[in-house]
Amino acid sequence: MKRHILLMILAMPAICGAQESLRPGLEKTYAVWRNALIQKDARTWQMVTARHRRVEVRNRIVSEKRAFPAAVFDLPAPPPGLDGLTFLEAKQNGATAKAAYFGKVDFGVGGEPTNNLLVLSFVKGGRGWLYDKADFVNLTALPDVRKELAAGDLSYLRGVPEAQPSGIVPPAPIVANPATTIAKVYVFCPGREVEVQVNKISRHRFANAKEAEVITGGARLGSNEVQYSIKKLEGGTGMEALTIRVYLMSEVEGKKPLKVFEYQIKEKEPFKPYDTGTFNLDAATAAKLSGK
Repeated sequence: MKRHILLMILAMPAICGAQESLRPGLEKTYAVWRNALIQKDARTWQMVTARHRRVEVRNRIVSEKRAFPAAVFDLPAPPPGLDGLTFLEAKQNGATAKAAYFGKVDFGVGGEPTNNLLVLSFVKGGRGWLYDKADFVNLTALPDVRKELAAGDLSYLRGVPEAQPSGIVPPAPIVANPATTIAKVYVFCPGREVEVQVNKISRHRFANAKEAEVITGGARLGSNEVQYSIKKLEGGTGMEALTIRVYLMSEVEGKKPLKVFEYQIKEKEPFKPYDTGTFNLDAATAAKLSGK
């Protein structure tokens, strides 16, 4: 027991030293990335953003028929700064790293910010660390955790997946063509997990959800493929109602979306655990939706 405690004590300076050596590079990358957004500097933004994230952001923008990279900078407020936040820890696992902060994270949306958790994610590039994303953890319902973090107790972080670097750099998605028509997949799936793939490029996962996501690449002229799989979640009965739909979004103000695909079951009805369907988009419909 004494030997174990001694080893822990001896290891502590090395751990602290590793964190302190990692921290400056991560914070510099974040500062450059944040400043690029504020200054609307597309070249620098692309240089300091992880490739998979750049492609993901680009795909979403062109799928909504917005201009890239100009739309990258259409933000309601700048990303939060780190000034005034308490640095908690920096961790590296292979080519991935995380930096965690605690304090009044200010997103510039008004009101008085409260003490919460901000975790920044990075991946290693050829010339150093690249920014990936930020996870904001609202601690309003966890007052005891707030007290622990304020006192320097980081036990809570061990149980937060967003705070643990995985060691796996996500692959870059396929670069999507600009959308002809904006499309969304909508899923209502209490007690279930649903995965949807549209045209083998746009992948979506919904778990116990009622939400919609933009389809990467939008809807194509001609035939469009929709693949889906369904499975019960822990705690679910496998008897819940479920809906999967694809909508084509009108760009004409006041016009409702057009439903072009649906798979729906009522409570206690049998369901297909996986299947493939299609919907068609013709040029006349596309033109009508775009207001031409």
